[in-house]
Amino acid sequence: MCTSLIFTTDAPYFGRNLDLEYDFGQQVVITPRRFPLTFKAVPPLERHYAMIGMATVAAGWPLYAEAMNEKGLYLAGLNFPHSARYPCGREDGLSLGPYELIPWLLGTCETADQAVEQLRRIRLLDVPFLPDMPCAPLHWHLSDGKRTVVAEPMAEGLRLYEDPVGVLTNEPPFPFHQANLSQYLGLSSANPEDRMGAPELKPFGQGMGALGLPGDCSPASRYVRAAFHKWNSVCGGNEGASVSQFFHILDTVAMVRGAVRTSEGKWDVTRYSCCISAATGAYYYKTYDGGTVSGVAFSRERREGSALACYPLEPMPEPRLL
Repeated sequence: MCTSLIFTTDAPYFGRNLDLEYDFGQQVVITPRRFPLTFKAVPPLERHYAMIGMATVAAGWPLYAEAMNEKGLYLAGLNFPHSARYPCGREDGLSLGPYELIPWLLGTCETADQAVEQLRRIRLLDVPFLPDMPCAPLHWHLSDGKRTVVAEPMAEGLRLYEDPVGVLTNEPPFPFHQANLSQYLGLSSANPEDRMGAPELKPFGQGMGALGLPGDCSPASRYVRAAFHKWNSVCGGNEGASVSQFFHILDTVAMVRGAVRTSEGKWDVTRYSCCISAATGAYYYKTYDGGTVSGVAFSRERREGSALACYPLEPMPEPRLL
């Protein structure tokens, strides 16, 4: 289970919580412009846009969970276990594995418009990355800060939806979340007014305008909660304030270890939360056990080169008394 968020203040900010019952060897990875990207069924990209994101590197290949390229285009894959179907898309389309979609689109596209045109001609294959690494059932959140789109590989084909809310979670398919949000039109950050006409009725505490905001960890509830906190967010218009606020919004939908037990008896945990600045390219993150925000600069020097640059996640600092 995961939550992806698009948030704009002085500039667009992209990011997500990655909720999973296990670590997957994740680290921040920069794929520079001259790193050769090879694919299963299409010609390699010898030169492409550089990108930064969280990935596992397997067999020399960056398996990104989410990333942003140097042009400010963001793409994240989220778990979509019941509805995702492969193969999916035009039979005569450009054939890619689901794990190849992020490097391909971010390597070749500057804008969401260009990426959508690519998606319309892509066929997603049911071909595992390695024999012991089957294709993950995913849907994707795509944005450049001006246009945000959800792409879902369904039995009836690859469905593309405009996303005016800027939030994506998991099942059910995206149209459900859009319709479900209408049930919460009455929520407010302000104190409620007495509409019953009864005398002496007053709120007995702050925050009662949001009574009914769902608090469970289901995808539908996280979607509503993230949308509410995003829409009512107030913060300063600079990168420091925006990044801080971004993480606070993600905290409202994060998984506390022990709150969600999987069918295998394991615990869903927010392994990491991240925020990527479209203005500076900086990739900020914090882990469940780390707590503090760390960052990796997406500098011009790091965008050049021909080798992956990998940055292991910072461990939790030792607590100290003042």
